Amino acid sequence: MVIDARLMDTSGIGTVCQNVIPLLKSKFNIILLGKRAVLQHFSWIDSIQIIEFSTNIYSLKEQLDYFSKIPVCDYFLSPHYNVPILPIKAKKRIVIIHDVNHIALAANLNIIKRLYARWILASALKLSDIIFTVSNFSKSEIIKFFHVKENMINTLVLGVDKAIFKLYDASEKQSIQVKYNLPEKFILYVGNVKPHKNLITLIKAFALLKAESFGELGKLVIVGKKEGFITSDLNLDSEIERLKLRDDIIFTGFVESQDLPIIYNLASLFVFPSFYEGFGLPPVEAMACGCPTLVSNVSSLPEVCIDASLYFNPYDPKELAQSIHLILKDKSIQEELRTKGFYLTANYNWQNTADKMTEVILTK
Repeated sequence: MVIDARLMDTSGIGTVCQNVIPLLKSKFNIILLGKRAVLQHFSWIDSIQIIEFSTNIYSLKEQLDYFSKIPVCDYFLSPHYNVPILPIKAKKRIVIIHDVNHIALAANLNIIKRLYARWILASALKLSDIIFTVSNFSKSEIIKFFHVKENMINTLVLGVDKAIFKLYDASEKQSIQVKYNLPEKFILYVGNVKPHKNLITLIKAFALLKAESFGELGKLVIVGKKEGFITSDLNLDSEIERLKLRDDIIFTGFVESQDLPIIYNLASLFVFPSFYEGFGLPPVEAMACGCPTLVSNVSSLPEVCIDASLYFNPYDPKELAQSIHLILKDKSIQEELRTKGFYLTANYNWQNTADKMTEVILTK
């Protein structure tokens, strides 16, 4: 099996690759396409062949390079929808389409990117022998926008590594608090800074709470890159300035993967205001670390978080502010969310994800 691993060091798709690929090793002879300098740092990479492939995704050169880079193989797996359009030397093509936000939220893209997204997604669905997605919500969206037969799409349930995302002791938490200069009390967001992540609503809600001088609030900590995204939220900085929140919001920048679970442990509350998610790993990671979660009531999030989160309308900053206030002032709600979160995350297991993939691949 040849796998396009160029997104291995990203959030979301990269997290899935990092956790699933090592579990597929026992069933398939794996070859990875990607940057050797990135891939060689993973502990499980020994014995896996790497073919150097650093071409930018979504590019014309990517499509030309696929033809020469992909060797003869039984399966070629694209963990994202940027699949090869030209013929390749694989007996079967496999794709994981995590979401179709570039179609559902097309207004965030210019006309060129919009047309490209529709064309490449349609091609991925047409050319692939096996199609995976990561929630029933995403499955329904693929069917709605592309009229694919329901039995052609296989739904995976993603996981959380509970050897890493767990409770940590006081000394470990103190070390990370000092390393990133984190305050005693803070609300946490983890993820990309893109328009559909809806950080504007979170910032407006935070401003409402600051105006009320709500003592339990602390600061807002945002873990995720602000730069480097073709659809980054350009209004974010101006909104922070307008609301005079520059001293109240901390952008951590790059956070080492082993430190992220401890930051979840330190947070008073995790808030996920996204308009659109295919699955939504950060709330599940937060739950596994004992952090109460508050998530938007749209897309896949109610399916994934079930009764272990409180929910809010992501279009209403006032409702979000009220929900934050409700949780932070009530210890019993916090404890109930922690208990339900621990119980729910027991169902999210990467081995189950890999086993489902293997079963589908070998029986199709």
